[in-house]
Amino acid sequence: MRVVLQRVAHAGVAVDGQTVGAIGKGLLLLIGVADSDTEAIAQKMADKICRLRIFEDENGKTNLSLSDVEGEILAVSQFTLYADCKKGNRPSFIKAGEPKLAQTLYEYMTERLKVHGCRVEKGIFGADMKVELLNDGPFTLVLDSDDIC
Repeated sequence: MRVVLQRVAHAGVAVDGQTVGAIGKGLLLLIGVADSDTEAIAQKMADKICRLRIFEDENGKTNLSLSDVEGEILAVSQFTLYADCKKGNRPSFIKAGEPKLAQTLYEYMTERLKVHGCRVEKGIFGADMKVELLNDGPFTLVLDSDDIC
């Protein structure tokens, strides 16, 4: 599982011109699933994300977690995180999880994020989405389950 995590002042996602999810201060998560991913991996990733201390305290140090700042999450599925660009100029997506598994794990992960008390908004799995955000920092991390789990 791969997650691109961006600390945001606000973010939103629209489908067909209609906003389907929006948050204020918090995290935008772009979530990619591989065929080898499991619920256990999704749970570990969600737990890690909620515990990350990436928000500034009163001294400007990144010592606070999402719950410490009462932040929100916008979770967007993104299979292109598993693009393989080694050969040629057209990316291959064979490493991306098949849609049924990917959707199941995406939904499982968003539910696991809620267990931590986070308000979670979502995009629509498989839809053509337009994402807007104001990156705070900018502060962007790439989390890979191969490195975390």
